[in-house]
Amino acid sequence: MKAAQTAQSRINSLKRDIVLATIAIGEGHIPSAFSILDILWVLYNRVAHLNPTDPKAANRDRFILSKGHGSLALYAVLAEKGFFPISELERFGAFDSRLGGHPDCNKVPGVEASTGSLGHGLPMGVGMALGMRIRGINRRVFVVIGDGESNEGSIWESALLASHHRLSQLTCIVDYNHSTDRALSMGDIGEKFRSFGWAATTINGHDHDALYDALTRSEPDRPTAIIAETVKGHGCRQMENNPAWHHRVPTPGELPSILQELT
Repeated sequence: MKAAQTAQSRINSLKRDIVLATIAIGEGHIPSAFSILDILWVLYNRVAHLNPTDPKAANRDRFILSKGHGSLALYAVLAEKGFFPISELERFGAFDSRLGGHPDCNKVPGVEASTGSLGHGLPMGVGMALGMRIRGINRRVFVVIGDGESNEGSIWESALLASHHRLSQLTCIVDYNHSTDRALSMGDIGEKFRSFGWAATTINGHDHDALYDALTRSEPDRPTAIIAETVKGHGCRQMENNPAWHHRVPTPGELPSILQELT
């Protein structure tokens, strides 16, 4: 119980950092960041083999945030793990800041791929996994995609290619926050991945133990898909599943109550 409380306190602290990072610039995808924050925290804190003092080490795991508009979650976790100073979050989106609305691998330590144009992250992950196999690098590649992004044909072309090459070191995490359901329901995404030859499991994307178990599991001859059932805006009642908050920041009147809720 104490460990769970400590983890939740850390998550709430990161969420406050995310909210405050948006205030100066007046923009940011807060609910999308909240949706994936638990996933990224468990991955970086308990699973991935990464070194903030040597972020380009050859013998490292790779992570790609394909849904690049959730960059604030990635920045908050990278800062917390020491890839760059936490104080840089305060300059998110500034003209001369390296922390843009979408992550840039040429500017931000720990970012493996510049993303934001949806549907591109998984193809890059397939290429990384295949290239690492050819070079004899026995590490894993993790990719987070969105459920809306799963409407892109490139996702399923990549799924076929990964299955064909038996890329067992590749794990795709689907942030299934159902934000796309109003336009097009994706149905059982896990079954779709299984039909493409992947191992697939569906979990609560905010349950740290379930995330750990899923992220540490792989099969020897096929890639793995983790369908993480999440809530967009998780942890903030007025943001949760509210499309009006997709790309806006709190007003001065809203900010105190939101920060209080995350305390």
